[in-house]
Amino acid sequence: MRVSVPRWLIVSLAAVFSAYHLVLAAASLDRVADPVPVVACMALYGVVTVMVLWPSRQPAMPVWLAGFALAVSIVVPLQVTSQLDPSDKNGYATWYVAAVGTLMVIVSTRRRQGFAWLGVGFMAVHAASWAGFGALADIGAVGSVSWVAFSHAISSTLTRASRETREFILAEHEAADWQAAQEAHVNERQYRLLQTGRTARPMLQAIVAQGGDLDAGQREECLHLEGAIRDEIRGRRLLDDAVRAEVMAARRRGAVVSLLDEGGIDDLGVDDLRRVHAALAEALHGSSADRLIVRTVPGGGDDAVTVVGIGSPDPSSSALGQGVSTGDDDDEDDDEVQLWLQIPRHVD
Repeated sequence: MRVSVPRWLIVSLAAVFSAYHLVLAAASLDRVADPVPVVACMALYGVVTVMVLWPSRQPAMPVWLAGFALAVSIVVPLQVTSQLDPSDKNGYATWYVAAVGTLMVIVSTRRRQGFAWLGVGFMAVHAASWAGFGALADIGAVGSVSWVAFSHAISSTLTRASRETREFILAEHEAADWQAAQEAHVNERQYRLLQTGRTARPMLQAIVAQGGDLDAGQREECLHLEGAIRDEIRGRRLLDDAVRAEVMAARRRGAVVSLLDEGGIDDLGVDDLRRVHAALAEALHGSSADRLIVRTVPGGGDDAVTVVGIGSPDPSSSALGQGVSTGDDDDEDDDEVQLWLQIPRHVD
């Protein structure tokens, strides 16, 4: 459960406290020798308060603004006390002590603790030199220093908690990714074992039943099954039941089939993947090539799968000049490309 306080509420409270100090200053103008410097300090304090409370996307206050607030915290005590008698009961005329404390609390909260301590420290030292150490508690200097210390501690604690929270969230994401990867490995391994068992079980049972004494046809079928098992590893998403059947049929008629899935169709949706499988099965079914190479196209281009079929040239077509030879004209044994198909990634 996460409990958060709206930022506007915090800013509003800080603005109310700052305005309250100005009200106290206005109510005590009759106690000062010359109200003009005090009114000027009130205006300066109001301006800097608005500036430090102005909404910003950056959590840390700009250095120039923190320096300006520090300058105000130095100027205001000097000007206000110049119009007061330290031996009198000044009452609310020492409003600047709480005002500077509030201003420095805001500066500290916005992650400029060094400037805040300098400001409140100057105010406390100046108050002690002006009215004596005994008057620090009466005029509120101790309270202002305490509030800055409290805000510094809270700000540091929240910053550390926020950093630790981000670290915990990152660790949680990494743990979730690791668990998902492990589950994917386990599921993939189980699927491959199941598929391999379904493919090889009949032949393994025959081997056990015959004591390993296989005829030539069964030995050749073992080689076909070994190729099918290899396809499950190297072919991955290129395979469905129809493609498996056509690949096995091509091998049984003597063709050499190579399936290479290099991750080029991992991003395809279910419908596009079904279309690719259907086109691939149809191409394999109608091919009489001696060697078939099927591979995915990496890089996210327009084509998803490339199918190449290579076979010996037909003597009749060669005599008529219809063959497409891949070698030299004087080499009668060169193979020719009998099938060239590029299956598009998407269909408009």
